[in-house]
Amino acid sequence: MISLTINNKAYNVDVDPETPLLWVLRDTIGLVGTKYGCGLAQCGACTVHLNGEAVRSCVTKVSRAVGQKVVTIEGLSEKGDHPVQKAWLELDVAQCGYCQTGQIMSAAVLLKENKNPTDADIDAAMAGNICRCGTYLRIRDAIKLAAQIERKEA
Repeated sequence: MISLTINNKAYNVDVDPETPLLWVLRDTIGLVGTKYGCGLAQCGACTVHLNGEAVRSCVTKVSRAVGQKVVTIEGLSEKGDHPVQKAWLELDVAQCGYCQTGQIMSAAVLLKENKNPTDADIDAAMAGNICRCGTYLRIRDAIKLAAQIERKEA
């Protein structure tokens, strides 16, 4: 039995310790906001937070999450009102939307670490997140807007 803390809730799961965290989140626990993209940590669709760090859950063994704090898109904010989520909606960032949970989770970590990122900062932080629809300019604008929202709310 593996004990996990996900979105501030305790879970005990009976899975192989080598199982990717993504599959435990989606198939065992039922938190399906985190998406499967490539399975190789190349696209970013599966990004979650592990102790505040953006990690690719498709290649993170569930055993690494034991004793750690895991946050998924479902746990980023109770009402979907995290500044990044607000900015995403305000600027209508998503096109197909498939990659957006990973994009949002990566952007949230960026803004936690850098309250006023430059274009270069944003490009570097988001480089591991692929958007097949090409909404990169809207993503960058939304991150800048989210930074403004965070400063206003602080």
